[in-house]
Parts: sequence; C-alpha cells; structure tokens
Amino acid sequence: MELNEFEQSDKLIRAQKKVKELKGFYIHLLVYVLVNLFLMTITITAIMSAGESFTEALFNIGTFSTPFFWGIGLAFHAAKVFGFNPFFSKDWEQRQISKYVEQEERDAENFR
Repeated sequence: MELNEFEQSDKLIRAQKKVKELKGFYIHLLVYVLVNLFLMTITITAIMSAGESFTEALFNIGTFSTPFFWGIGLAFHAAKVFGFNPFFSKDWEQRQISKYVEQEERDAENFR
C-alpha cells in the first residue's frame, strides 16, 4: 500500500468516526427533546390535577429539573462532538508540549 493510499484510508476512517459521533449527538438531542416534552406534560398535568393553575404548574421546580440536569450532560456531549474546549484547546496543548520539550532540552544540557 502506498503512503497516499494509507493517508486516504486514515482520512476516511477519521471522517467516518466524526459522522458517527455527530449522528450520536443528534440522536441524543432528539431523545432529549421527546422525553423531556413527555415528562413535562405528565408533570404539568399531575400538578394541575392537584388544583394548581397552569402557570403555577409550568413554573414548578419539578417541571424543569430533569431537562436542566440532562441539558448539562447534553451540553458536554455537544462540546465534545463539536470540539469546543475552552480550557484545554489545541493551542494550550501545543504550549504545554513546547514547554516540556524545552525543559527536557535544558535538563539534557545540564546533565552533560
């Protein structure tokens, strides 16, 4: 196999992996929306059957607790899939690598 064929195969595998991750996120998003709409409908209906108004039922903490906490997980999933990482970006990684390479070079010079 030539190097070019290997590079093309590697690119194809990375693209397939990216598409699989993207598909997984969109399925997660769809399930999030559908399940939370169902849960919110059930919660609002139950609260209203206890004598509360629609407004009181809608703004009850129990109505939004599941979507809120699940939404945090969904946000992390989106950050992973779309490559958003404000703390450990590629630039940060490159600076750390350079720092440690320079440290290794200084240690090697001091050892001589």
